[in-house]
Parts: sequence; structure tokens; C-alpha cells
Amino acid sequence: MNHKVVVITGANSGLGLETAKYFSGLGHQVILAVRNIEKGRKAKEEIVQLYPEANAQVYQLDLSKLQSVREFVETLSSQVDTIDILINNAGVMMPPYFKTEDGFELQFASNHLGHFALTGLLLPLLEKGEASRIVTLSSIAYRNAVIQFDNMHGSHGYKSYTFYGQSKVANLMFAKELDKRLKANHCRTISLATHPGISSTNLFTLGRKKTPWFVKPLLKIVSQPAEKGALPVIMAATDESLLGGELIGPDGAGGRKGNPTIEVPKKVTYTDSTMAELWDISEDLTKVTYDF
Repeated sequence: MNHKVVVITGANSGLGLETAKYFSGLGHQVILAVRNIEKGRKAKEEIVQLYPEANAQVYQLDLSKLQSVREFVETLSSQVDTIDILINNAGVMMPPYFKTEDGFELQFASNHLGHFALTGLLLPLLEKGEASRIVTLSSIAYRNAVIQFDNMHGSHGYKSYTFYGQSKVANLMFAKELDKRLKANHCRTISLATHPGISSTNLFTLGRKKTPWFVKPLLKIVSQPAEKGALPVIMAATDESLLGGELIGPDGAGGRKGNPTIEVPKKVTYTDSTMAELWDISEDLTKVTYDF
């Protein structure tokens, strides 16, 4: 890989930080797009300690707020000419019910709608890259999830895990539909999805300040460290044999941990009609239309 510009959302910890370390170690320019600037700066310090010549830059981005997404894109667009890799990594997992200032359920807003808007607004910069990629993180929670089109924002009942699953299957459907539309419009950019299996990250705080005591022993048994969980992300972002539209996850039992490989979702996971419906709703809610 030649010199690249890599944008990673939620790069201050967990999978995002491990991915940022990887690309920084290769000498690429890495944009740490983070909600909390102070945590972002600490992450940058950690990267620079490993790689003193690292070109890592911290930008503020709150994906739960569409105005923040637009401000981030405006700022970044004034400072870089192209983007080669966009990694839609940031996520919220199973918080108490909360509606954002835009009126959306928090997980759907942060995990899907924010990334949908961000990707669409950055697409012109991505198209300037020679072999650019968009990698969107899903989760094994996608497997039993559906999009509740009649209750997308939890107004008629809310269960945190159900709505987490909804946001994660939305990530997968978005990545797949995006790649289909990119190819149909003869774009140079490709889109892929990935999931880390069960990785020990700060997502497992379950909406609390710290990971609950009863979760920690379970994580030791079923999970893998963040640096291993980041491998499917890195494969999706760099493997030249991938054509776009693939889902990359761990190869171990149940896809919970292991080495990265292509995972084929069950046919019932999504259909062309549900992906198109989600796309249309996402455009309507975010007011972001893709300029293919």
C-alpha cells in the first residue's frame, strides 16, 4: 500500500484504536474521528509512543448528531484532498432508551444513520482515491435481527438488545446495498462489511461507566482481545482479493473468535427490497443523498 488517508470513527479505544495503530505503523495518515476529544488525544499519544513518526490527527465527530457529522465533513474536506479508506467503526451498545436531538433512537442514530450520512458526504473524496474502500462494522447480533420499520425509533416499545441488533443488521444491509449501488454507477470505491466476533472492548459496559462485574468472567471465556478482533476490519480494508460486498468475520465456532475469513449471511438476513427500503428511509431521515 502506498501512502493512504485512513478515516476511522471511534478510534479512541477498542477495535478503532487497534486499527488506527495498524495503519499508523504502516506510515499512513490516520484521522481519529472521535466523540470525546480528550480521549482521542490520549489515543494519539498511545499511537505516537508506539510509532514516533506516526501521522495521526484527532477530529471531533458525534455520530448521534447530524449537525456534528456535517461539521466534521466540512472541516476534514478543507484539509485533505482524498480519502482512501473509511472505516465506520464507532458504535453504541445497549444503552438505556434515549432519543437524540434529531429525534432518533440512540443506537440506530449512532451506529447506522450517522455513518450513512458520513459516508455519503465523504464519497466525493473517496472517489478521488485509486482503490478506495468503505468498511462498515456490523456484529454477530445481526443474525437474529430485523429492521422494525414500524417502530424504528422505539416509540412503541424498546429493548436495548433488540435495537442494538437492528442497528447492526442495518450496518450490514447498508454496506451491501452501498456496494451494489457503487458498482451500478461504475464507481471506483467498494464497500464491505465486517464484524469482530466477540471482542473485549468498552462496548461491553452495556451503557454503564464500567463493564458490569458479571460480564467480565464471561468475556474471558467467549471473547478475544481487541487487537485480534480488529483483524477482520484490517482484512476488509486491505485484502486485494476482495471485490466488494463481502462480510468478513472470525473463522472460529459461531464466528465468535478466530482468524478473519469471508462469512456468508443466511439468505433470510436481508432482501433487495428491505435493503432498498432502509436506504430510502435513511436518505429521508438524514437528508443526505448520495452523489454517484
